[in-house]
Amino acid sequence: MGIQSVQIGFKHICIMTTVLIALILFLSFICLIALPSPKEIIESLKSSEMIFSLKLTLISALISTILVMIVGTPAAYALARFSFFGKRLIMTILDLPIAMPEVVLGLALLLLFGRTPLGTLLEDIGIRVVFTKIGVVIAEFFTALPYAMRMLYSTFETISTRYELVARSLGYSSFETFMKVTLPMARSGIIAALVIAFARSVGTFGTVLILAGGTYMVTETLPVTLYLNMSYGNLGMAITSGLLLLGVSFITIYMVEKFGGRKI
Repeated sequence: MGIQSVQIGFKHICIMTTVLIALILFLSFICLIALPSPKEIIESLKSSEMIFSLKLTLISALISTILVMIVGTPAAYALARFSFFGKRLIMTILDLPIAMPEVVLGLALLLLFGRTPLGTLLEDIGIRVVFTKIGVVIAEFFTALPYAMRMLYSTFETISTRYELVARSLGYSSFETFMKVTLPMARSGIIAALVIAFARSVGTFGTVLILAGGTYMVTETLPVTLYLNMSYGNLGMAITSGLLLLGVSFITIYMVEKFGGRKI
């Protein structure tokens, strides 16, 4: 009887903790949605700064997401399927941006693309990274890549190699097997990784701020707009930026759950 009471008590504590955390988050989202007036939000959405910020955010996130999927898909497949020297070290390096603060990643990229041989070489051929829109894309790319690769790696790990071996025995090349057998089977995970990469790109703040500068109406993405307007005391613009980012996050979670979030 005593053990049963303890188990019931523990169950209730766990449930209450979950409900309490969810309630706090829910109330904070309600405040973000309910406190600003519709007129204030509409005026903020019509402002040239918000239009510029939204366009830059969506375009740069789209470009960085495409690059993430082009680079991350074969890289994740290589890590999931092949053994090679230094594999564990490479996986650790690729996962580092997940664990480190974005500002540290931004600083590292700033130093790399600054006055180094690589940065000088790129500037000599007309490619300037630091404090430019190209820097925004690169910042978002390196921020989103580890998350997408983790999801893709887990997806490829769950696909049995027997299907690939059968395809190879039927005369398919390694590339044909990857394109016609593995990728179709990994469809759900690929879609989920794509959505996560896009959401991380949209929400990247620290890396963009350090590498691209977060300059008003130049490299100003939605998170930077929120930060700048909070600094200026323009709460309406800041809240509108937050609402747009919240909308992207909601759509992201919905898409991941619908297309494969629970299958990975």
